[in-house]
Amino acid sequence: MSFVSDAPALPGALTAAIERAGYYPALVSDVVSAALAGERVESHLVHLETTFDREVVKRHITVLVLTATRLVIAHADDFADDPDAPQEDVATATTESIPLTRVNGVMLTHVVEEPQAYVPGRLGRELTVTLGWGAVSRVDLLPASCSDPTCDADHGYEGTITADDIALRVSAAADGEHALAEALGFAGALSAALARR
Repeated sequence: MSFVSDAPALPGALTAAIERAGYYPALVSDVVSAALAGERVESHLVHLETTFDREVVKRHITVLVLTATRLVIAHADDFADDPDAPQEDVATATTESIPLTRVNGVMLTHVVEEPQAYVPGRLGRELTVTLGWGAVSRVDLLPASCSDPTCDADHGYEGTITADDIALRVSAAADGEHALAEALGFAGALSAALARR
């Protein structure tokens, strides 16, 4: 039985990026295609991350896709119920579709080495793209204080609540210069789409 055979093929650039990442590309492509439900891709970002857990290497791929109406997020990674059991390859894949009307922020954090020698147009060697739509928030609390240096009263706490639903760190050293350009391009396309809504 086939569930995605009638769906339009993914754009060539998105298919190539998924294949380049190398994490079960046929599975990831089908999962993304099913989540898109025929909607046209405006922009995309594919990010592969490898982590080490004891003696186990785990891979995780995130695919962000912008359509005219939604932000589609697909995650796929290695899955193991019991790390001591005989190893059998199992992957889990999850998608989430967020209406653009719910996406409330695109934050870019640039890491720039030797800022005193910054070359215009380079924007650093590392970039973190953080997107928020209100599903997950981070609370940063600090003890509150007053301007009186002799005051020892308890002023409670003050803090900030930051939407932090997904953050992808892209490094030129690990992912290549092209990955930084792709991350910037996707963030720019999503920011422009949010401005138009």
